[in-house]
Amino acid sequence: MLVSDLLSAERVLPDVRTSSKKRLLEFISEALVRNDASLNPREVFESLCARERLGSTGLGHGVAIPHGRVNSSAAPQAVFIRLSKPLAFDAVDGEPVDLLFALAVPENCTSDHLKLLAQIAERFSDPELLEKLRKAEGANELVQLLSDTQH
Repeated sequence: MLVSDLLSAERVLPDVRTSSKKRLLEFISEALVRNDASLNPREVFESLCARERLGSTGLGHGVAIPHGRVNSSAAPQAVFIRLSKPLAFDAVDGEPVDLLFALAVPENCTSDHLKLLAQIAERFSDPELLEKLRKAEGANELVQLLSDTQH
């Protein structure tokens, strides 16, 4: 599965404003369930929080990949968020986060889930891509950058 399989302009949210990590995870949960009526926002939120308790999903350089497994999901759901103002996220480098790629995956989606996380983490290790994502003009440009397999 590729990032481009999971994202569309409706799943890319530029310039999101939020006041705390908890509120951001609630927002992410609501955004992830929009395209999958079988998902429960509370279950997604609790899954994201449980994963964060294991260790922050903040990778550094302003990037985080919050993710969780949910029983009710039949297929992975994703959303990309660019915050209007960086937010403290307990990232490994201590820097605030402004770019997030969030995932809710089915409980039984183990190896595919890990491959997808690795693919996303690799893409977000490219400083040139991060700069372009931060300067992009809107959802369509962000989708194009995120779907570009040349990065």
